[in-house]
Amino acid sequence: MQLRLLFFLCFFSHGVSAQRAPDRIFLSSIHGVKLFQQNNQNSQPVIDLNSGDQLELHFDDFNAYPRNFFYTYQLCNADWMPASNVNVFDYIKGFNQMRINQYRVSSIATTKYVHYQAQLPERNAMPAVSGNYLLKVYMDSDTSKLAFTRRIFVVNRMVNIGAQIQAPYDPQLFRTHQKLQFTVDTKELNLMSPQQVKVVVVQNNRYTDAVIDKQPVFVRGFMLEYNGEQDFVFPGGKEYRWADLQSFRFESDRIEKVDRSEDRYIVTIKQDQSRNRFPYLYYIDRDGYTEINTTESVNPWWQSDYAWVDFSYKPVDQQALMGKQLHLVGEITGNQISDSSLMQYLPALGIYTKRMLLKQGYYSYTYAVKDLKRPNESADVYLTDGNYWETENEYTIFFYYRPLSGRYDELVGISRLNSKFVNR
Repeated sequence: MQLRLLFFLCFFSHGVSAQRAPDRIFLSSIHGVKLFQQNNQNSQPVIDLNSGDQLELHFDDFNAYPRNFFYTYQLCNADWMPASNVNVFDYIKGFNQMRINQYRVSSIATTKYVHYQAQLPERNAMPAVSGNYLLKVYMDSDTSKLAFTRRIFVVNRMVNIGAQIQAPYDPQLFRTHQKLQFTVDTKELNLMSPQQVKVVVVQNNRYTDAVIDKQPVFVRGFMLEYNGEQDFVFPGGKEYRWADLQSFRFESDRIEKVDRSEDRYIVTIKQDQSRNRFPYLYYIDRDGYTEINTTESVNPWWQSDYAWVDFSYKPVDQQALMGKQLHLVGEITGNQISDSSLMQYLPALGIYTKRMLLKQGYYSYTYAVKDLKRPNESADVYLTDGNYWETENEYTIFFYYRPLSGRYDELVGISRLNSKFVNR
């Protein structure tokens, strides 16, 4: 048995610390963007290389008339920076841009929009290599007229990842955090050095909180072992909150009221408050996913309506969180900590509020606090929800590899696991 403790890797840096936020909307008229595995809205946009896997792309344009939207792919490295010195024809088989031909004008809904959809990838534009792809949707065959971008993962499964979730040994984290440890079998790779691989681990699709730049603790032959006590430790949080907006006529349990006096309805969600003092209670949640759906029509994609939705959060003692920002987090805000997720504090009412234009559906979300004095630290849910090791969370491990002569990071392994199966 070959056992090498990798102290010599202390100088090693993966270079993914500057991860970008690829999921962005550039046109104010674009709403309701969804990209997911076919027939499963609660899934990540992951496909296997050279397989028949399909993704569904949906989005709405509030412009009164149909427009010409095109799309293309940009190959990126693990840090979502464009892969340099790689020709587009090296990673796309077929045409490097395609027109979105399937669209339909909204019906029944009071909000007028044009709904566009596509099945990706199309036969005439197939990914030729594995890796991170940035889907770019733009107007009039002009890439400078970007409408929005979304990430896609194309995986060539060349490694086996054996992973499990444990409670940390640290007594200060034992009841509040969850720890991942895993091994990667790299015998199918021509791996000469651990510097050729990169690992990214995300919890509930929150890439802004991803754990990156971690090194294997041991190498045993072809096996890379990632089992550092402090390496992949995540706060447990609490089950996500929800807003059921599948109907604007039937007021679900989370709707306070619906104002129908305006041309566009105004839906007020029941006020949220801190739950970190409440005992943990398990219920089935959706880990931040959004599902577009309606109980009032046949097809939710072009027959669902839009409404202004008001969220509010009452802090402890109704006092502002000094030196901190409160963010609404989930697919509803792109799982990002940015201006689009920022809540505004109203001193007269002692609450944080945010108004969003949302399509009918089921929304899963949480609140996270960003400490402005510690800009390099991730936003945390401790003040809003507390952290509990029992919480059900979804984790994804992305494993990248670059050959010695390679020009980009290949995605050669993905593993998903759920904290319902925690080993204690």
